[in-house]
Amino acid sequence: MPFRRYNWKTSVETCIDSKKEDIWRIISREGNLAKFHPFCHTNKIVHWSKKKHIDEIEYLNGLIFRRNFVQWIDNLGYDLYIHQLGKPNSYVSWRIKELEEGSKIKITVYPYLFNNGQKFISYIPFFLIVRPLLRNYLSAVLHGLKLYIEEDSLIKPNQFGKHIWFS
Repeated sequence: MPFRRYNWKTSVETCIDSKKEDIWRIISREGNLAKFHPFCHTNKIVHWSKKKHIDEIEYLNGLIFRRNFVQWIDNLGYDLYIHQLGKPNSYVSWRIKELEEGSKIKITVYPYLFNNGQKFISYIPFFLIVRPLLRNYLSAVLHGLKLYIEEDSLIKPNQFGKHIWFS
């Protein structure tokens, strides 16, 4: 759970026809986002060891975000803080659950944008702007992961459409 106080979160999940361990092997590999993330230009490693994981994502529009992993649970998922350099952190949790057939992966984001302080002031911009755009973004990322795993296919830039924040 994040240390910073956030008012709201957004989650997206998808089922993948694959074993939990196979999904884990892909999402825990250094530089993994370059294979399946439709808005990722590069996924540069800052530090990647058993105890410490930090990387940077350069999006298609040139923005650079740093991910600092704070909890790493083998074959289950991880939690991380992500931020654009010079901006506040958002908190992200990736979780994998084995199903009777295949697995389910879920990404939950506690974004910093319009998500702290007075709920009354930030409610409308969060739920009318941030949440729908974030859900669209997360759906594209998980769709890319699903195609990468199930069809062994590298994802192309903006494969599922452009995104106003990252394309």
